[in-house]
Amino acid sequence: MEMLFERVAGLDVGKASVTVCVRVPGLRQGSRSSVTRTFKTTMGPLRVMRDWLVECGATVAAMESTSTYWKPPFYCLEEVMEVWLLNAAHMKAVPGRKTDVRDAEWIAQLLEHGLLSPSFVPSPPIRRLRMLTRYRVQLMGDRTREAVRLELMLEDASIKLPTVAWSVTPVSARVMLRAMIDGERDARVLAGMAKGKMRSKIPDLAQALEGHFDDHHARMAGAISDRLELVEHALADLDVAIRAQCLPWAHQIESLQTIPGVEEKVAQVIVAETGADMTWFGSAAKLAAWAGVAPGFYESAGKRTPTGKRQRNKWLTAMLVEAAGSVGRMHGKNYPAAQHARLSKRRGPGRAQLAVAHSMLVAVYHMLSKNESYRDLGADWLARRHDEAHTRRLVAQLERLGHTVQLDSVASLQSPKNVSGKARRADVPAHQQMIHGSVTAAILLPRERGVECIST
Repeated sequence: MEMLFERVAGLDVGKASVTVCVRVPGLRQGSRSSVTRTFKTTMGPLRVMRDWLVECGATVAAMESTSTYWKPPFYCLEEVMEVWLLNAAHMKAVPGRKTDVRDAEWIAQLLEHGLLSPSFVPSPPIRRLRMLTRYRVQLMGDRTREAVRLELMLEDASIKLPTVAWSVTPVSARVMLRAMIDGERDARVLAGMAKGKMRSKIPDLAQALEGHFDDHHARMAGAISDRLELVEHALADLDVAIRAQCLPWAHQIESLQTIPGVEEKVAQVIVAETGADMTWFGSAAKLAAWAGVAPGFYESAGKRTPTGKRQRNKWLTAMLVEAAGSVGRMHGKNYPAAQHARLSKRRGPGRAQLAVAHSMLVAVYHMLSKNESYRDLGADWLARRHDEAHTRRLVAQLERLGHTVQLDSVASLQSPKNVSGKARRADVPAHQQMIHGSVTAAILLPRERGVECIST
């Protein structure tokens, strides 16, 4: 088998140690020799490992993506050589006794023959931005969980505030809850604290705030509310930090927000997860497959079968699906909304959101690779494409029956220079004319059948 890399290193990474196998040319021509050593994953031993690999002349190193344990050795080695991060599912060792040494040797052997493909690892600035955006998603999950805990606790006290205020997070609801925690129990007084549009619901609020809210509930509500406020303050600080980190990609983020359903936070996640550099992916199809929004299939003996869900970038996919859900509430005002409405009827909202997310990511690829803004196809694009395809099918069917069909647009038929043509066409029997959508087709019958051809 052809040797693509002469001096390589394979790393089997664990939490406390890393096993390294270096493969270099042997003493005899055409032979290969390997040396294996084990190092701790603290910074001192990792620097020793790096110096040893440089001394051995290794030019490429590869390691599996093992939880987050791959990061220290990867970051240490990327300064001096090319490092590949591998998907563990793509490299299965032959059956036999499994050890860290054999895993490292297997990785090195596959690497030297070019049988591995590296995963996408962004540059350090993108990695820092990615840590911020992912932590924000986790904090948003914490906020949702704390709000749910507060609602369940209020249910235990027979307080139905969320049924009127839709949640416990609006300003009016927070003011009422704080007053209840401080000792206020009069439902009418609490309802009178409503603000803005919520004041129109004061009678309903008064009924919803009647219950048996006691000191125990007040203690629990206070603890949960304090936790909720801490999370919200952390989210506000994090938003400021993310905006500052996104300044080098301000143009790309502003351009991405022209896509329907993509707001600032979604655009920031797209930049953080893809690096805003489309050269790594090569095509929109590969980007969609990497993100996990493209359908997977398995082909064998000429048969293609679906493989279900693919491995995906859950952070990017979740944001795109959320943006697709907001597009579905636009009621067909643009192409993604029309696509969502069309697919929801046939495949359900879940499949529709994933398909719209795929279309969004394809648009992202072309926008970032060509430095262009979003250009919407129009809400009627799918209908027009369906009409054109239907017209082609009808024309093909008539041609198979031995007819010749010429199509003229309605606009051209109404121009003055076509008046005579329209007059001649008026003489055509109804069964020999086909009007569909925005085109009119005149069927020309062959002369050899004894029927006069109709000039258009």
